Amino acid sequence: MGAYNQLIPVFVLTGFLGSGKTTLLNRMLRHPSLKDAAVLINEFGEVGLDHLLVERIDDNTVLLEGGCLCCTIRDDLKETILSLDDRRARGEIPLYERMVIETTGLADPSPILFTLMADQTLRHHYRLATVITTVDAVNGWGHLDRQEEAVKQATVADRIVLTKTDIAAPEQITLLRRRLDQLNPSAEFLTADHGEVDIEHLLQADIYDPATKGKEVLRWVETEAAKEAASVDRQHGHDHDLNRHDAHIHSFCLIYEEPIDWTAFGIWLTMLLHTHGENVLRVKGMLNVKGVDTPVVINGVQHVVHPPIHLDTWPDADRRSRIVFIVRDIERRRIEESLEIFNAIGSGDRD
Repeated sequence: MGAYNQLIPVFVLTGFLGSGKTTLLNRMLRHPSLKDAAVLINEFGEVGLDHLLVERIDDNTVLLEGGCLCCTIRDDLKETILSLDDRRARGEIPLYERMVIETTGLADPSPILFTLMADQTLRHHYRLATVITTVDAVNGWGHLDRQEEAVKQATVADRIVLTKTDIAAPEQITLLRRRLDQLNPSAEFLTADHGEVDIEHLLQADIYDPATKGKEVLRWVETEAAKEAASVDRQHGHDHDLNRHDAHIHSFCLIYEEPIDWTAFGIWLTMLLHTHGENVLRVKGMLNVKGVDTPVVINGVQHVVHPPIHLDTWPDADRRSRIVFIVRDIERRRIEESLEIFNAIGSGDRD
C-alpha cells in the first residue's frame, strides 16, 4: 500500500431526506476539482431515481439500487468500488482521482465509514477523506427529534452544510446550530445561501493533504472554549431540551499536559473500541507522544481508526495532547479514568 495521502480520497455525502444532498452534489460536480471524480449514488427503493437528478452522468457514475448502503448492500458498495477500480486500471473508463458517495437519506453512515476504513482490499487503493452532512435549517430540528439516523449523520460529520437558510427564521437557525454544536463540536459549519456553497472550501483541508492537515487538525481540537460556553449557557438556563435520541449523545475533550506513552495509549484505545466501539461515534485528537518531537493525529469512527498521521510541525504553541470524543451512553469519567490508568502504566514503564 502506498502512502496514505496518495490513496484515492472518498468523500461521503449524507443527510436526512429532503435536506438537499442531491442539490449539493450537483454543485460539487460542477467544481473543477471534481472533474475527474467517480460518483456512487444510493437510492432507497426498487427503482432508482436520484441518478436522474444528477446533472453529470457518465461511465463513472454508478447507481446502487434496491437498498440502503448502511445495511442491505454494503457488500455491493465494496464490489462496486472494486469493479470501478478494475475497469479504471484496464482503461475501460476514464481515470478518476476522487470518489464521491451519496447515501440515501435513511442511512446510518457509520457502517459505510467502517467499510471504507476497515476493509483490507479497499484500504490498498482508497481512503476516507471527509464526511459531509446536509442539515435542513427549516426541518432539521424535527428530524433530530424524530429520526435517530439524522442524529448519527450529524455526529459523524467532518463538515455540516446548513441548507434552506434563506427560508428559515434566524432564531430557528441559531437554535439548530447550537444543538448541532452540542452534538458535534468538532464539525465545521458551512451555510448554503440560496443553495450556493463554497465548494472549494468544502472539499479542501483533508487531514491527509500535507498543505492543510495541520490547520484542519487544529480546528478539531479547538473545542474547549465552545464546550465551556455551552456549559455556561446551560447553567443560565439557555439550553433547550434534548430529545430522546441526542440526550444519550455527548461530546467532550480530554487534555493532557504531559506527553503520552504511545504503546500504552494504543492498547487503551484498542480495548476501548473493542468493548464500546458501537457507542464511540467519533474520536479525534492530536497527541504529544513521548520521544516524538511533532504531534501524532488520531481519527476514528466507532470500531476503526485511521492510520495515525505524523504532522511535520505543531500548528501552534500549545503542546498538550487534546482528544475529542463523541459518545453515546458512556460517561466521560469512565473514559477519563481508564486512560489515566494506562497513562500511569506507560509512565512507569519509562521510569
